[in-house]
Amino acid sequence: MNRTSDSISVSRCDAAEAAAVAPLFDQYRIFYGQPSDVEGAHQFLQERLVRGESILFAAAAEGVPIGFAQLYPVFSSVSMRRVLILNDLYVHAEWRGRGAAKLLLQAVRDCAAAGEARSVQLSTAAGNAAARSLYEQAGYELDTVFLTYELLLEKA
Repeated sequence: MNRTSDSISVSRCDAAEAAAVAPLFDQYRIFYGQPSDVEGAHQFLQERLVRGESILFAAAAEGVPIGFAQLYPVFSSVSMRRVLILNDLYVHAEWRGRGAAKLLLQAVRDCAAAGEARSVQLSTAAGNAAARSLYEQAGYELDTVFLTYELLLEKA
């Protein structure tokens, strides 16, 4: 599954390609207040992909990764169908506003449809107006029925 727009292309990654995305994954984690750990990022991504625990898409410009989206499959007991959690979406700051995020979201949608998923779910910060606008333009709707709770077992 490859999508292309001008100089940006999106493709699904396998474990061998985790190293190329690891620096972006590290930048994403730094954005959320975590210390830099490129090797740890590589190991984490590679492990998820080898075990079939995640689906990773990379956006690239001239062969260089500029963004990624990572999905985690789960299941809905009520619908008895697969649901994909869009856990991570990141585009390098220099490439924002140039269509990479939209291409990544389309790849996510195509992947979900091909796998007969019931839905794609995501969370974003309430104050992240740019992300909220992007998701809403892509057809995502704010869930006003359910509240999300979290039990933290240790501090990040």
